[in-house]
Amino acid sequence: MELRQLEHFVAVAEEQHFTRAADRLAVSQSGLSASVRALEQELRTPLFSRTTRSVRLTEAGQALLVEAERTLAGARAARDAVDAVRGLLRGTLTLGVEQCVAGVSPAGLLAAFHREHPHMEIRLRQEGTSSLLDGVAGGRLDLAFAATVSPPEWRGELVPLAREPMVVLCSPGHPLAAGGVRVTWEDLRGASFIDFHPDWGPRRAADEAFAAAGVRRTVALEVSDVHSLLELVHEGLGIAVVPHHFSRKKEAGGLVAVDVEGPRRPFYESVVVLPPSRAMSPGAKALMALVRNAPRA
Repeated sequence: MELRQLEHFVAVAEEQHFTRAADRLAVSQSGLSASVRALEQELRTPLFSRTTRSVRLTEAGQALLVEAERTLAGARAARDAVDAVRGLLRGTLTLGVEQCVAGVSPAGLLAAFHREHPHMEIRLRQEGTSSLLDGVAGGRLDLAFAATVSPPEWRGELVPLAREPMVVLCSPGHPLAAGGVRVTWEDLRGASFIDFHPDWGPRRAADEAFAAAGVRRTVALEVSDVHSLLELVHEGLGIAVVPHHFSRKKEAGGLVAVDVEGPRRPFYESVVVLPPSRAMSPGAKALMALVRNAPRA
């Protein structure tokens, strides 16, 4: 079994398509197919279920994918470690980020990283917190900027970035906007909410806060980006419980931000998710040096 075969296998698994995987790897489709077939013959089992329209992992393929990603990550780390000893940072830095993470500017950090280490290739993946944790654990990501991570979810290192209260955003014509600058949990009971998909950090933080307060809520409209959420709130289609910095966005102009009073005030936390120190790549260590020296956004 060769690293090249594992790279081919992982590409097909991620793309779920041989032609797209071949284009991504800049190899011929026939060569890619032959490489995967040779791997299947060596393992004596099919790794993909193929039809004319789709390519799906078999149960054996799913098991291999976890170990293949870990093996490839280890090989990259080994190469990067040798380059680091030679005073060079080469290879690839792959990081994940939650939407609108607080405390730092990922774009600014990556720009600074690129200036200091121009030979490193940077890859960025925007995903929900659970996917980010899986990515770091499996070696698919070198590190991740995530939100609202509880200790049972991640037993590795978490570097705090920011902690801020969450507020209720509503349109000026909404009844909550006329009630003053604060509302209670009971005031929110029965309201119609706009929120992100369940894996996004702000949604996780809001869900946990409502559960702790013993208030059931209905999320009528689910979105995957901040701009859509703010637009729907502007139109009066519901209210949103969001990190306070959302209310300072230009697109939030005209909306009313109301604090939730009481002993269970909701908070939103941003963290850096790191693998065990022995598994940190040189690129991840270099980026973390910038994180620790960066002004908090």
